[in-house]
Amino acid sequence: MTPSRRLLADVLRRRRRPALVGCASSTVHQTCEALVPVAIGLVVDRAVATGDTSAIAWSVAGVLALFAVLTCAGAFAFWTIDGAQLREAHHLRVAVLDAVLHRPPSAPSLRDGDVLSVATSDTRQSAQVVALLGHLVSGSVGMAVSAVVLLRVDVLLGLGLLVAVPLLVLGLQRLAPRLERRVRTRQEAAGLAAATAADLLAGLRPLRGVGGVPEAVRRYRTTSRTSRDAAVGAAGATAAVVGASTLATGLLLLGTAAAATALAVRGRIDVGELVTVVGAAAFLADPVRTITACVQGLAVARASAGRVSALLAATPGRGAAPVQAHRPARAEVPAARAGGHAAGAALSVEHLRAGALRDVTLTAGEGEMLGVVTTDVAVADDLVAVLAGRRAPEAGAVRVRGLDPVAADPAAVRGQLLVEPHTVHLLGSGLREALDTGAAAGHAGLQAALAAAGADEVVRERPGGLDGPLLERGADLSGGQRQRLALARALAADRPVLVLRDPTTALDAVTEDAVAAGLRRLRHGDDGLGDDDGSGGGGTRARTTVVLTTSPMLLARCDRVVLLGADACRTGTHAELLGEPAYAAAVLR
Repeated sequence: MTPSRRLLADVLRRRRRPALVGCASSTVHQTCEALVPVAIGLVVDRAVATGDTSAIAWSVAGVLALFAVLTCAGAFAFWTIDGAQLREAHHLRVAVLDAVLHRPPSAPSLRDGDVLSVATSDTRQSAQVVALLGHLVSGSVGMAVSAVVLLRVDVLLGLGLLVAVPLLVLGLQRLAPRLERRVRTRQEAAGLAAATAADLLAGLRPLRGVGGVPEAVRRYRTTSRTSRDAAVGAAGATAAVVGASTLATGLLLLGTAAAATALAVRGRIDVGELVTVVGAAAFLADPVRTITACVQGLAVARASAGRVSALLAATPGRGAAPVQAHRPARAEVPAARAGGHAAGAALSVEHLRAGALRDVTLTAGEGEMLGVVTTDVAVADDLVAVLAGRRAPEAGAVRVRGLDPVAADPAAVRGQLLVEPHTVHLLGSGLREALDTGAAAGHAGLQAALAAAGADEVVRERPGGLDGPLLERGADLSGGQRQRLALARALAADRPVLVLRDPTTALDAVTEDAVAAGLRRLRHGDDGLGDDDGSGGGGTRARTTVVLTTSPMLLARCDRVVLLGADACRTGTHAELLGEPAYAAAVLR
């Protein structure tokens, strides 16, 4: 079984009950639809032709009851199937996002546009298999009921339809592979265009600086035209299927009506039966269109399921399984005691090689504030990527309170470690939502974090405070304001180990010094300069903070500072390392 078919089978297995209930309701609806021509024919023969008043009254009541059952069954089928389809689409969407968030560092990277296309369009199309099979079954039953009715009216006429309709459906089925290929091409091209657009928007500012906007626009136009051509091709294939179905249905209806009229003229059937035959033939267009749409939809679902399953398969050990929402774990994990890692170290890096990192060894003890200085941006990037678990070490090992950030369970690692990147992302409709970390400290903890990061001033100056609106990605905030709010969010998360990457580069010297003091006081209970007044709120907690920075204000408040040089790592206090020319050049420029 191909991966796409396996995924669709899993979808049907998960939604088996609502799919069966919806299929049964839809079948009742189609059966009643097929019986409408029979009811009208009986009314013509037994009520209209005879003029019997009581027969007319009973006929009207019977037709109304038939339509009541038809309507209720159709509405219930729609409610059941559509609800199951929406829930399954959400399930697949969460599974896709879970797989993306937990991809191993060795897995090939995905472009944002591709992920967006799979997580939205492809998951929705894949979930449609729940409705498609139900409609396919009910449409087939509706055709069967019509065929039985026609056989009772005239055997030759019924047999003709029983032969013609399956041939029609099989002929349309042969168009499905071509449609599936076109749809897959369209989805892939749309994902590529979205990815190109996302890259262009993300890098628009530096592109303007280097004069690369015309070339970027040219590349986007190329991918956009490819996406457009693929969409036109898919639309053409869809139009071919729909057109063939409409033409074949029309010819079938025309032939049936002509044959029934000829039989009525010869006296083989009466007026009521003629009405029944013409009505049944007209109804047959509906299940034929339904089956055709299901054939087309299944082709689309298989194409989308192939893209979804390919993304899920790229993350070993993960599939379309339910993802449970959870809060970060607060359980303390003992520091590593074996494997060569420093006993009691909250964070231990030993002989690490990864990208620009060459044999890096450093430790941060429980409750320590450690500064890390490097003049090579690539070194800082690679170290942050390894600590965050986004990149696997080429050699050496990393432990965070006994856990390997790459191999350990992500939920357990998140409960112990937070790596706050330099780039600020504020997501939410307001500040309170953007700063929500799920930490147990609540409002008091958030207020303390805002004060420590100097962001309480930002909140006070904004209309509505924490409950005021926030533009997308904090576009209505300055760079310094966004940086302080991001630091406050990281502090409010209150993780045992916090890694910060250049958290104060957008601040002026006075604000930076106040933020450095607030960070030290909140995480470690003093200001780090030996003049603590005892008012610090974090002295009873063993919190470890690692700061990758060249800020003298932050480094002066660190217990130790590690200088990652080209040839070796040097360790000391900020004051001691100022005697190193490389260190002084990095932090005093």
